[in-house]
Amino acid sequence: MSTWNRRAALKGLLATTATVGTVGVASARTMDEKQTAPKNPLLGNIKQSVCRWCFQDMPLEQLCAAAKAMGIKGIDLVGPNDWPTLKKHGLDSPMCNGAELNLTDGFNDPRFHAQLQKQYGEMIPRVAQAGYTNLICFSGSRRGMTDEVGLANAVKGLQPLLALAEKHKVVLVMELLNSKVDHHDYMCDRTSWGVALAKKLGSEHFKLLYDIYHMQIDEGDVIRTIRDNHVYIAHYHTAGVPGRHELDDSQELNYPAIMRAIKATGFPGYVAQEFIPTKTDKLASLQQAVRLCDV
Repeated sequence: MSTWNRRAALKGLLATTATVGTVGVASARTMDEKQTAPKNPLLGNIKQSVCRWCFQDMPLEQLCAAAKAMGIKGIDLVGPNDWPTLKKHGLDSPMCNGAELNLTDGFNDPRFHAQLQKQYGEMIPRVAQAGYTNLICFSGSRRGMTDEVGLANAVKGLQPLLALAEKHKVVLVMELLNSKVDHHDYMCDRTSWGVALAKKLGSEHFKLLYDIYHMQIDEGDVIRTIRDNHVYIAHYHTAGVPGRHELDDSQELNYPAIMRAIKATGFPGYVAQEFIPTKTDKLASLQQAVRLCDV
């Protein structure tokens, strides 16, 4: 993987407020002044956002200004410290974070239930108060346990939070991550396991984050899986396979076809760009991906 490590990036973003130096402010201001509405506005059939950690080297003010100019509606994976900046730019926070411990210590392990329930119990009302809906969560690593045991543990860990989530109209969204390349030993590495968990919980306040990049690596058959399981999916992430880089003709996924399949399900939520830019002009790469997914 690139030196951009998502695990480290997420950990850093949980506790810090993005700070913008003089140069960053100037850049954001210049972008605000120079960028006008796109000549060819997006169709808007698919609401799009972008994951903050993929552009962590860019001041959040600058990313927000650029995203708004491109027609992007939100910024994914930011916590309470950054919500005021998003609101300043009129952007949504379609997938909030800040309650998780990390990507490996999750709801499938009873050792972490008390701490997770405390942190999610505190964060759920904050998400609702800010006017947002989705809060990310993770299964955690297997550590030798079977899928069945992990599933039962996750039900026990998540169930006590569902009444609170329902009260505040918040959805706990568990991300599907590949265990083959990026997140070895992660338990929720197949759609079938995530769907089984959603069925056992039986609540509209628990759904899945279907990461297209991750699921292409671990199971493939992306379009059929989306068609068959879309009722359990609250959010989507993108990236090119292999490499997790730009959405272009160097990778194996047909994103326009995938977006058409998502649109056909009547999906009302967001698709977030989560690729790691490799080109010098990172914002141009982002705009290219946004256009590719605008079907």
